Amino acid sequence: MSEPIPVTRTTDYGTAKLMPDVDRERAWLLTVDGAPQSYVDLDAPTHLEFEYARRLGHVLDTAAEPGRALDVVHLGGGALTLPRYVAATRPGSRQDVVEADRGLLDLVVEHLPLPAGSGITLHAADARAWLEDAPPSSADIVIADVFGGSRVPAHLTTVAYARAAERVLRPDGVYLANLADAAPFAFLRSQLATFAAVFQELVLIAEPAVLRGRRFGNAVLIAGHRPLDTAPLARRSAADAFPARVEHGAALRDLIGGAEPVHDENAVPSPEPPEGAFSIG
Repeated sequence: MSEPIPVTRTTDYGTAKLMPDVDRERAWLLTVDGAPQSYVDLDAPTHLEFEYARRLGHVLDTAAEPGRALDVVHLGGGALTLPRYVAATRPGSRQDVVEADRGLLDLVVEHLPLPAGSGITLHAADARAWLEDAPPSSADIVIADVFGGSRVPAHLTTVAYARAAERVLRPDGVYLANLADAAPFAFLRSQLATFAAVFQELVLIAEPAVLRGRRFGNAVLIAGHRPLDTAPLARRSAADAFPARVEHGAALRDLIGGAEPVHDENAVPSPEPPEGAFSIG
């Protein structure tokens, strides 16, 4: 059998590259313009290589009783890592993946095809525009992992966007977002303030070194209207190879401080990460 070889393609929004993992037979790393975007093992769809993906996986595992099928919207497609994870851990789930880069979707499904009967539907569309047209109260979970290059686009950081996500969620639904920032956390604090203006409950998962301002890194935002059971999340996050803390309540209010919600007229993208900030966890 021939060894898998890297695949490079210019897509609608950049240069995408699929690189095989020499240590895992059917595993691939996706980068876009050199920034790591996704990691997929086709033989082990429950393997989540990136730290932030494992944290999102912890939330997906604890959002409902194990194995229960869910309706999930994924904003940002990448290599379809989390849709594959949900299809494997919650068979029968209905999932919509919204990715603005049609060329990237084509590359991924060509080289990393989805399993038959996965229940995953792909949409080449802008995330916010798709949300604004989606049926209300139609999703149990909305996951936002949208990066233009290495930055969250400005129009996906505002109160209007948060309201669009809330409208699509069922009353007990959960919104998740992968965010990235560093001290003094102007972007992260503004996002917490923005989602606090729309949702009643907020939780944040991040490594202590990131929260202490020692380095740039990812943080997973969780928002909903029902109280979130943070105990299992805290146990799973603490047991990771790169342990993370689960913050909520007073700790998040302190972090928000005087930050104001973001509106469309003053929205900016998330900060540019420093060189080498993102790597495989």
